[in-house]
Amino acid sequence: MPEMEGAVTPGAGGDVAREETPQLIAAGKVAGTPVYDREGARLGTIEDLMLDKQSGRVAYAVMSFGGFLGIGERVHPLPWSVLRYDTSLGGYVVDLDRDRLEGAPAYGPGDAPDWTSRDWGRSVDDYWGARSIWGAPGSS
Repeated sequence: MPEMEGAVTPGAGGDVAREETPQLIAAGKVAGTPVYDREGARLGTIEDLMLDKQSGRVAYAVMSFGGFLGIGERVHPLPWSVLRYDTSLGGYVVDLDRDRLEGAPAYGPGDAPDWTSRDWGRSVDDYWGARSIWGAPGSS
């Protein structure tokens, strides 16, 4: 089986979680990636990804926003489909501004929402006008 360009072979002493190709990126490398608005102003940072256990698809990118030194910071789940990677910025771009982000579904660090609630997930999707796993065909 051919190896991916830039990939590290497991067991070869490399750090697979830090590698990427032009089409793939390790989930661990996404954390810490900046998020920008369409004008290039930094909005926040990807803190984590929420994956659907059954399909393996990324449902949400969890982005930190606001606050100073962790005080007053909010965490926003963004449906993966609203993010677009911009190589010139070295980060993800979303088509929204700070005002819209401030009114978005959010929670404080350490106050995770009920990720099992389809109603909560759909409310996030509805706010962003996007579909994650909650609106996918075959989801209940």
